[in-house]
Formats: sequence, structure tokens, C-alpha cells
Amino acid sequence: MASRAADWMRQAKRDLQHAGNDLEGGYFEWACFSAHQAAEKAVRALFQHLHGEARGHSITGLLKALAGRAAVPEELRGEGLRLDRLYIPTRYANSFASGVPSDYFDEKDAREAIGDAAAIVDFCEGRIPRSG
Repeated sequence: MASRAADWMRQAKRDLQHAGNDLEGGYFEWACFSAHQAAEKAVRALFQHLHGEARGHSITGLLKALAGRAAVPEELRGEGLRLDRLYIPTRYANSFASGVPSDYFDEKDAREAIGDAAAIVDFCEGRIPRSG
């Protein structure tokens, strides 16, 4: 089966761009979730490139599994951990005792999430040779 690494990376970068659009639009909870998705897809791209199989949605778990195939810097693990905390509460009203996700996420959260995701995307993209 052909590698889909380039497709995963292309979508990761698009998700990161989407996170920036959400930030600019004031949709901070969605910027955080889109950032998570960008990082997850970038790690999946690297797994594809290395002929591995990525399971689950935890960036932390994916990076731990990736460590057996590639050297993963410690700071990336911290960025993955912060992004994992955003996976569910950014989307579901029952994540909090009252209110909706937009009540709980602000511009600072979104900017940090985008920065964390960008670091993971850059790391993964830097290990996948460009074709053509």
C-alpha cells in the first residue's frame, strides 16, 4: 500500500491554518481543537512515512509510540500533553459543570495551542522528505 504521509501532512497544515482562522474569528475553543487535530495528523503523517500504524487520538500516546522509531524531543511531549487536554472539553457542553466550551477558552489558550501544534507539525514535517 502506498504511503499517505503527504496527504496526512497536507491536512495537518490545513488544520493548523484553520486554527489560525478560528483564533482570528474569536472561536478560541475551536482554535484549540483544530490545533490538536493538526498535531495529531502531523504525527500520523510521520508514522505513515516510517511505515508504522498510529492508533488513537492522544498525541502523547502517539509520540510515545513514535519514540521507538524516531527521537522525539522532550519538549514535544509537553506540547502533546497540553494539546491532549483540549481534545474533549473544547467541543462538549457537558465537559464543565455549567456553560459551554466558549466560556472556558480564551485567546491565550488558543495562541498556546497553535504554538504547540506548530512545533509538532514542524518536527514531523522536517522528518518527511519532500517528493517531486
